[in-house]
Amino acid sequence: MPKQVIHIFNGFQNPHGGSEQETLNLAHLLGKQSEVRLWSTSSRSSPELREKFGITPLGIAPRHRPNGGTYVFVGAHWRNTVWPYLAAVPQRLIYVFNTFHPKILTLTSKHPPLLRWPKTEYVFISEFQKKLVGVDGVVHPSPIDIDLFATVPGVARNRPVIGRLSRDTNDKHNEEDLVLYREWAAQGVGVRLQGATCLRDALGENTGIELLPEGATPAADFLRSLDVFYYRTGSHVETFGRVVLEAMACGLPVVCHRNGGYADSIRHGENGFLFDTTEQARQIVGALLADPALRTSVGQRARQTVESMYSKEALELRAAFYRQAPGQD
Repeated sequence: MPKQVIHIFNGFQNPHGGSEQETLNLAHLLGKQSEVRLWSTSSRSSPELREKFGITPLGIAPRHRPNGGTYVFVGAHWRNTVWPYLAAVPQRLIYVFNTFHPKILTLTSKHPPLLRWPKTEYVFISEFQKKLVGVDGVVHPSPIDIDLFATVPGVARNRPVIGRLSRDTNDKHNEEDLVLYREWAAQGVGVRLQGATCLRDALGENTGIELLPEGATPAADFLRSLDVFYYRTGSHVETFGRVVLEAMACGLPVVCHRNGGYADSIRHGENGFLFDTTEQARQIVGALLADPALRTSVGQRARQTVESMYSKEALELRAAFYRQAPGQD
C-alpha cells in the first residue's frame, strides 16, 4: 500500500529562521510514516535549504506544483498565485499558524470562487496564539528535536554568562534591555547576544558585551555557553518562541517577558521565570546569577518540561492528526 503523501509549504528564506526550523522538524516527524514533499512559496528561498532538503520552488510547470494529497502550509499561504488553480485539489488543507498577522486569517479562511479546495483546518502553536486569533483549531507546540539540545556536563567558568539568541532584527529586541546588558557587563557578568549586531550602534563600543551575528554558532552550542537565558522582544510578538523551549531543553533557567506563547509552558519560579517590568527582570536575574544551585534546579525542571512536551507519545499524537482521512476526528 503506497504511503500517504503530505506536501509541506514554507517560504524557506532563512536557514536560521524559527519558521523554517519548525517546518523542517515537522517534515522529519511526518516523514517517519508518510511520504513528505517540501515546497517553497517564496522566490527568495534559500539556495542552501533547497539543496540540502530537496525543496522544490512552486510554479505553474507540472513538476513545480503538488499533485494532491494533504497540503500543509506553515506560515505561508496560497493566495494571489496561479499554481493552486493548476494543481490537484488537496484531500485536506491544513494551515499551521506560526505567527500573528490578522490578514492571514482572511486570506486562508475563505477561497476564491474558482478554487475548489476543502475548508482550511488550523493548527496553532500555543494556546496564547489561539486566543489571539480567536478561531477553532488544534494546538501543537512547534516541533523541536530536543535530543539536539540535550544537556551536557557543565563547564567550569570564571564568571556566570547570560545571553539570548534570535533573528538579527530590531523588532526582536527591546530597547529597555540595553541598560540591563550594560549593568550585567559592568558587574563582571559575561553577556553574549547572538543575532544582535543590530544593537551595535545603540550599545556602543568597548562595553564588554559580545554581539554575534545571526547563525554565528549552532543554536545548541551557543545555548550551552550560557548559564542563564534571557528573552524579551520589541514590536515582534512571539506566538511560540521556540528558542525559549530550546534553552529549556538545554537545561537553562529562562527569564522571559510574560507576553509570548512560551509563557504557556513556564511555571514561574519552578521551571523558569516570567516578568512584566524591567525591575522584575533585574531582580530575577540577580538572584540567579548569585545562586548556582537555583540555576541548576530550575534548569533541571525546565528540561523535564520539554521532555514531557516532546515525548514519543506526544509526538505520535500530533503526527496522527496529519495522517487522518478527510472528515475524520
